Amino acid sequence: MALCGVSSTPNLQLLQSARNSSIGLKRNRSLCHPTSSSYRAKPVKLRCSSSSSNVEMEDDVGNGSSSVSVEDESAHVMQFKWNDFKILDRVSIGHGGRADELVFEAVVQIPDSPLFNQGVVLRKLNTTHAQRRGRRAIEVLKKLVRRRLLYHSYSMQVHGYISNSLRSDDPYSFTLVHGCHGSFSIRHWLQQSDWLPTLEATLALDEESFRRVGDDTTGGPAVSRQLRLIRILMRDLLIGVNYLHSHGLAHTELRLENVHISPVDRHIKVGILGNAADFYGDGPSSSNAYSTMDRRQMMIAFDMRCVGFMMAKMVLQELMDPLIFAKLKSFLAKGNDPSSLREFFVTTLNTNSESGNTGVQILDRNWGAGWHLLSSLIATRPSKRISCLDALKHPFLCGPRWRVAPSMDIIRWGLGSTAVRISEEYIYSMPQRQRLAHFIELMEMLNPCPKPNCWLELLPGRWRLLYSTGKHIGLTLRQPSTRALIGNVHLTISRASEDSNNTSLSFTSDIGFTAITSKEWPHDKTGARGKLQTLSQFRLVAGKRLYLKEEKKNIGKFSMGEPNAEEGLVEKLGTKKWKKVVPFKEFPSSLPVAKLVSGEIEVTMNMADRIESPGNVIGEVRKQIPQEMFDLSKLVCGTYIDSRLLVLRCVNGSALLFTRSSFGP
Repeated sequence: MALCGVSSTPNLQLLQSARNSSIGLKRNRSLCHPTSSSYRAKPVKLRCSSSSSNVEMEDDVGNGSSSVSVEDESAHVMQFKWNDFKILDRVSIGHGGRADELVFEAVVQIPDSPLFNQGVVLRKLNTTHAQRRGRRAIEVLKKLVRRRLLYHSYSMQVHGYISNSLRSDDPYSFTLVHGCHGSFSIRHWLQQSDWLPTLEATLALDEESFRRVGDDTTGGPAVSRQLRLIRILMRDLLIGVNYLHSHGLAHTELRLENVHISPVDRHIKVGILGNAADFYGDGPSSSNAYSTMDRRQMMIAFDMRCVGFMMAKMVLQELMDPLIFAKLKSFLAKGNDPSSLREFFVTTLNTNSESGNTGVQILDRNWGAGWHLLSSLIATRPSKRISCLDALKHPFLCGPRWRVAPSMDIIRWGLGSTAVRISEEYIYSMPQRQRLAHFIELMEMLNPCPKPNCWLELLPGRWRLLYSTGKHIGLTLRQPSTRALIGNVHLTISRASEDSNNTSLSFTSDIGFTAITSKEWPHDKTGARGKLQTLSQFRLVAGKRLYLKEEKKNIGKFSMGEPNAEEGLVEKLGTKKWKKVVPFKEFPSSLPVAKLVSGEIEVTMNMADRIESPGNVIGEVRKQIPQEMFDLSKLVCGTYIDSRLLVLRCVNGSALLFTRSSFGP
């Protein structure tokens, strides 16, 4: 490949011209001989601005009194000349540069240099902004090289530079010399059709490699192999980023195309750090300590968000498509909570994709731990984003051999994720319905928002009904005169006023359905589409849900899906596993809830086409949906809510499980 990775045909004439023009004036006798000390220190005057990441530097030859030598601080930075290298006639695709760069691959030809006969990359920077990046990479090296082992392991090593300040035709030319760590960035690896086995072979993964991420198996299905590889890559990436953060630097440019995998030491290289920014713009002794901490927190949060996007693309390779990735960015830009990413991806991703939604399966494993980590990395509020060290201890990045004590937040997440997965199976056996009832009860025990003020903040939005512990009536065992196929059922909640003292809420139930007109309905479910809408006003007040012992015998008569739910829950909470989780030593007599006081109800129905007997259609829809979604006054209290899931209890004791949705009107 030619310059910058733009053309696949080598342009030797252009390479030779650039080489000759760059070294033409280097033959001056005032310069050192290339075989003796051609890479000795050259004075460089530094002028640093007080901005976050911009460091201006200019060449100053012959003014030793006011100059600061780069090499005075670090003997690892060398000054080269163009004739110190043998330039190759190709550039690997992974080293493609930007529009303001020319990229060469070369071999060092200095006999007494430790880099003799080693391959390097020459990155010729043609604009002032590009040269600032190159000089910034050298300045960053002074901070990081103190821990040389980590620097060499996780950063693309900068060897030195070529500066042609004596040239009259190009006085500001600057070329950065850095290591050549394999030919592919992570982005280029993922674009290969056989990337998984090829990358496994390149990294020479063995049992010892898997033990380092807590796994004790090799091989297996593609989902397990990809999960192991992602754990290895993500852990290495987080260690490298944490290395920068611990030295007061933020990367600011973490993208798949900027991160390389070295097949030599099998580590991820996080780039040449030309845009790395200091946490302390005016120095750590700034008078405004709070602003300094805010700056540090914001810069770390920005890096973690970039790591989250990298993880999303590694796991869900459909996001490599710019159009789908733009949908994700738009989803987040609208203020949607990242905790509902699964609802977004399942709806957005093509189910017939080549990967077969392998990424969704990976994130669903271990009680949905992958979704929790992803949402924590790209959380809307910077203060809520997870740090590198906490991410390294997250269950998703720790294999089964490592016992990680999960936080209460992860436990709640796992309970909710398992309930969602079971509800998606659609065909519910009695054991499944009992499990769902137990999970919902446990979620209510661990409700993170018992106070009404928290409910007023989280309730507004659009919620999709997942499951009801009440009775389920479908089409299979009946022969109704008018058949209706139920679509999505949504509950939209909005506040009547932004006043914190106003607890009035508007509940709107939207029930999508299709009135089937075909007699061959098991095979042909076409018909007239319609929507049934119910509107009601509610007032939110604090309340309690009582557990009365004398009602144990009657629990089963209210709900087919919840037979002896309380007795089963008491038995489950008595086990050693759940005693450590649930904050109750014994089953409580009551739990705080958000009580719903309903007002008047308004019902409307819209049909796309005219149908016969609309009253029969309404009657059939009412039979198949939970009655509480038609008569909202039967909703009596809310027992669980977080940014992703909602549980409402009805007058007959049954529970409705919702997930936050952001699709459709």
